[in-house]
Amino acid sequence: MVKHHRKRSGTRTAAIAVCCLLAWAPAAMGQGPESPNSPASKAPDKPRPAPSASPSRESPTADTASSLLGNLDLVGLWQDNTWFGRPFSWPVLLLAIVLGWVAGRIAAAVLRRVVASLKTRNRPIRTLVFRHLIGPAKLALLALGLTVGLAQLKMSDPLQTFGMRTLALLYSFAAFWYVFNLVSVVEVVLLRITARTESALDDQLVPLIRKSLRVVLVVMAAVFVVDSVFKRDVVALVAAIGVLGLPLGFAAKDILGNVFGAVIILFNRPFRIGERIIYAGYDGTIEEIGFLSIRVRTLTGNLVTIPNSKIASEAVENVGRRKSIRRTMNVTITYDTPRDKIEQAVQILRDVLEEEGIREPIHATIDGNEFPPRVFFNDYNPDSLNLFLIYWYAPPVWWDYVEHAQRLNLRIFEEFEKAGIEFAFPTQTLYLASDPKRELALKMLAKDL
Repeated sequence: MVKHHRKRSGTRTAAIAVCCLLAWAPAAMGQGPESPNSPASKAPDKPRPAPSASPSRESPTADTASSLLGNLDLVGLWQDNTWFGRPFSWPVLLLAIVLGWVAGRIAAAVLRRVVASLKTRNRPIRTLVFRHLIGPAKLALLALGLTVGLAQLKMSDPLQTFGMRTLALLYSFAAFWYVFNLVSVVEVVLLRITARTESALDDQLVPLIRKSLRVVLVVMAAVFVVDSVFKRDVVALVAAIGVLGLPLGFAAKDILGNVFGAVIILFNRPFRIGERIIYAGYDGTIEEIGFLSIRVRTLTGNLVTIPNSKIASEAVENVGRRKSIRRTMNVTITYDTPRDKIEQAVQILRDVLEEEGIREPIHATIDGNEFPPRVFFNDYNPDSLNLFLIYWYAPPVWWDYVEHAQRLNLRIFEEFEKAGIEFAFPTQTLYLASDPKRELALKMLAKDL
């Protein structure tokens, strides 16, 4: 398997070099006519075969190829670098290419040994750094051999320009190839960071970051090559792409807004999967956090999908992160309750809150502050006397809180029943003249009348 992979890797590197040469061959045709003072425009030292005067009936592709060969002056290249004109030029070129290829194979073997050593020592990041250098190093050394070989040849200006740009393309491709591969190192680092969190969003966002970085690198490489190697106007090209991208930008506005909302949720972490939130009237548990939306399972069992762009720009109440559950309770008693019974009712509530089995979870200490329960006779309602009770239950486990509230309610009911204290409820009272409790009040009212 290893040998097969090495052969395939070497073949791939050679194929990349050949493809680069073929891809950039048409660039020489864009040079235009040569200047009268250029060496290539002067009369050659040796006679050149005259082109045929007969009209060509070949396809446009054949015309392009023949025009390219004419501009590059390949016949002159051969005649100027023959055995008698410049001896050993072609053998040196061939030898330099072979040595560059061999140097690439040796460098690849050395790098593979380094990778194996780092892998046994459990160095995943360094392993990736050296492993991804193998292919680009082979291509760069092959281009170096080609550079040394071409330096021995006598070439015309168009051909020399074409060769220099082709070599620049090979070196640029090798560099960007290595940087492109290093994105996987960034991915490994991000995965290490996200492994420490419980949120699944950041785990899903890592592949998106990896793909985005690679797309950006490809665009940067294309712009660099077009500007530095091909000598074309990048500003006009970028402007054209920008004009074409406006309709797509408007169409994808909502999608991009949701993606950026996912990024905001990732970094702000307002909630996690499994936490209960309240948003826009929806009260439920987070089931899924995606790139475009989150899904909330409401308390009624319904599944609600909320776009990330909205939930990232509006207030969200995270019930799952509360440190305690606060309960406010109004215990109402009738207006005919005597004053001593009112004081007794307040004391009953305070004593029940301090009973064993009830007091433990409602004497919470949160962030270093104590929150004991409070009981007061605080208000006169239209149809009752109001006893206000408040306490904080911690830890905020909902079903434990409900069970505790039930136990407390039963104890209050029992103690009020023993003390003969009546709970009030909305009623209309009809006073009778024979009622001994109101006899004095009715006599006074009659005297006034």
